[in-house]
Amino acid sequence: MRVWIDQDLCTGDGLCIDHCPDVFVQLEDGIAYVAQDGLTLNDPGGSGSLAWVSQRNVRAVIHAAEACPGECIFIEVEQARAVPAA
Repeated sequence: MRVWIDQDLCTGDGLCIDHCPDVFVQLEDGIAYVAQDGLTLNDPGGSGSLAWVSQRNVRAVIHAAEACPGECIFIEVEQARAVPAA
């Protein structure tokens, strides 16, 4: 699963950080961003702002997205590919 934030929609409430500080950070501008491996991904609107979510953080990221008042957290889930029977 991967996650990103649309900074244009972010209200700066910081609820995402309360839910999952391993994935979400708030910078000096008061807006939330995603982080991966401790590195803030600050490429608003670009693919450089798409973070992989570790399995241990999946539930917290989903809760953060559901609680977000700005509805600015977007989750992308890869669909498992079917393997043809031999």
